[in-house]
Amino acid sequence: MFSIRTHQGTRHCDGLTRRELLQVGAIGLGGLTLPGLLRLQEACARPAGKARSVIVLFLNGGPSHLDMWDLKPQAPEEIRGTFRPIATSLPGVQISEHLPRMARLAHHYAILRSLNHNTPNHPAASYWMMVGSPMQRNAPQVVTMSREDRPHPGSALAKLLPPPPALPSFVMVPEAISPVGPERPGQHAGFLGAAYDPYRVNSDPNLPTFSPGALGPAQDVTVRRLEDRRTLLNQLDQQAALLERNSTAQILDPYYARAFDLLSSAAAQRAFDISAESDQTRDRYGRHVFGQSVLLARRLVEAGVRLVHVNWVRHDNGKGGQGYDSHRDHLEWARTELLPPTDAAFSALAEDLAERGLLEETLVIMMGEFGRTPRFNKNGGRDHWPSCFSAVLAGGGVKGGQVYGASDRIGAYPTSNPVTPQDLMATLYHCVGVDPHTVIYDLQHRPYVLVEGTPVHGLL
Repeated sequence: MFSIRTHQGTRHCDGLTRRELLQVGAIGLGGLTLPGLLRLQEACARPAGKARSVIVLFLNGGPSHLDMWDLKPQAPEEIRGTFRPIATSLPGVQISEHLPRMARLAHHYAILRSLNHNTPNHPAASYWMMVGSPMQRNAPQVVTMSREDRPHPGSALAKLLPPPPALPSFVMVPEAISPVGPERPGQHAGFLGAAYDPYRVNSDPNLPTFSPGALGPAQDVTVRRLEDRRTLLNQLDQQAALLERNSTAQILDPYYARAFDLLSSAAAQRAFDISAESDQTRDRYGRHVFGQSVLLARRLVEAGVRLVHVNWVRHDNGKGGQGYDSHRDHLEWARTELLPPTDAAFSALAEDLAERGLLEETLVIMMGEFGRTPRFNKNGGRDHWPSCFSAVLAGGGVKGGQVYGASDRIGAYPTSNPVTPQDLMATLYHCVGVDPHTVIYDLQHRPYVLVEGTPVHGLL
């Protein structure tokens, strides 16, 4: 049966009945060419929308594909470095020796080795990877978030899909990326408005002092007091209805109304209570900010949150060092500070999702803003390289146990199946059952499509 349904901007395709054939014909099916009909038939045959939730693991700084997922053991030493490739659970596929737990789970995920774009600038590249569109603003404004920007997919899904009961739709942990300066673009709702911004935790889940913020148990604010505040808000809202209201007020109203539901939600408080996890489980994820943030992400999608974005936190003020932006001492930094936490957190997440029956309905994407240069620099580091890099995808309709795309002999450029950030984000939307070309509107009601990309069906 083929049907086109309008449900908050989503479109679904699941076959063709005689009645619907006549209905579609009445609006122009006869104008379709044979190739068009075949493409329609192919699209209807593809399963879409398996994912209920998404977890984005963003390795801020730019992870080196050459030392993680796309090693080049036959290349000269100044290219390959000293890390050895090891076998994985997928015959014939090797990854870094410093990702041993991920190697044992390769049948659960797909390695995408042909990502590429042309922006070596951190803020612009992060924006492109997160929202699936190149930055339209020029420097120096490119380094900050703006309401002119396109929305993060978490924000778009919060607008287009029904919200989970008593939970935020979009959560960002442990904090937004802002290593040296303002928070980088691409991490909020952009032109969709503040109502669809992520719920920000802004706290380290690895610390005993961790607090999920407003959604934590409030000792001094009872449910009765919250209800009194809700009544006051309703009275003010009735008065405001008599006045001319601008677009900003209109977009914030549902945000404030829903905030009261969230603040009094026991389900939300339970989901954010990472202390409920056993010591053994917390140890498997790793007792570091990234590992515990990924564990929190698992708890949140298990409770029903639509999208959780986990940032690899780094600060250049001494907390976290250079992170994945390893311009110096790259191999030593990767061996001791980067790969072990990443290996532990991703592997524990994949294991838990699989064991709990959640992997098929949870799309996991681990990526950064770009890769690193094939050649080491004079400081033993690798510099920014957007021309070819890798990502890892699991669950949510992605076929595990495969490698998609390939790079040349030194990992500099794709040699097969190149994939852009637009295509990657189109794949995300496809996996949750949302048409990537759905039209959304900014605060001035100007139309935009979600993303100008094509889902990578070879991954699905």
